[in-house]
Amino acid sequence: MSAAQLVRSAVAMAAELSVVVPSVNGLGDLIGCLTALQAQSADVSLEMLVVDRLGESVRSEVTRHFPTARVLPVPATTTIPQMRQAAFEAATGDAVAVIEDHVIVPAGWARALLDARRETGAVVGGSIDNAARTSVVDWAAFLCEYSHCITPLPAGPTSALPGNNIVYDRALLLRYRDALAAGKWENYLHDAMHRDGVPMVLRPEIGVGHKKHYTVGEYLSQRFLYARSYAGERVKGMPLAKRLAYGAAAFALPPLLMYRTVGRVLAKRRYRMQLVLSIPLLVLFILSWTAGEVVGYWTGPADSLSRVC
Repeated sequence: MSAAQLVRSAVAMAAELSVVVPSVNGLGDLIGCLTALQAQSADVSLEMLVVDRLGESVRSEVTRHFPTARVLPVPATTTIPQMRQAAFEAATGDAVAVIEDHVIVPAGWARALLDARRETGAVVGGSIDNAARTSVVDWAAFLCEYSHCITPLPAGPTSALPGNNIVYDRALLLRYRDALAAGKWENYLHDAMHRDGVPMVLRPEIGVGHKKHYTVGEYLSQRFLYARSYAGERVKGMPLAKRLAYGAAAFALPPLLMYRTVGRVLAKRRYRMQLVLSIPLLVLFILSWTAGEVVGYWTGPADSLSRVC
């Protein structure tokens, strides 16, 4: 066994917290994410689980820069829900957190999650703020997707938590293998937990930064793919008439989604100028979102889920 493997083995054996990081966007995002995550080791014994579908060049660089990280290679067509499931099976910590490869965690994040988990005995999630602030495109993309995750937020019991700033008991995840094996987004898992009475708690003070830079075309594509994957999986197995009805109803989404996004930002009294500047792009992004749902309901998800990053 090499020295690096010995180090990784020792870290895994002592881990209080396993952190799952699906690697789908390349080294530019991943290095910043893992650098911030590695710093959590100052006060928490940490296992970094990097599930990579990008190839050997990325994996070798991660191993070189972060010798304590465990890199789990998966095929290029593996979806993000499948990547998370693979990491859940490989995790060794009693607690398992999930972030994304473009999420930046602040100092004390891991300890705060573990303390909240111990205090509440619940699945615990936190807030998400924008850490990509250099362009209107990045602001519009963030507000389109995460306006419901920025503070202020009501702390306490909830039925919905973000999938990229959250901690679970590993034993709980193993109980929900069937839900995870469905290969759907985290809302499917959380809905199953909620139905079974599993406590879920929001702690807004435990925040992370979402640092993802986009072009207009890239985000239009990603919103379409995500929406198609969500809608297609939602109606899988339903009769054609019902799928057609869902797709027709989705044409009402643009004003509804715009109303919700604008209303949330105004109510929070934050980022109002960024919202005003983002309106034209928000219209485009919401139209792409709507088109994705319509296509997903009417024709199914195809390979959209494996192309979401």
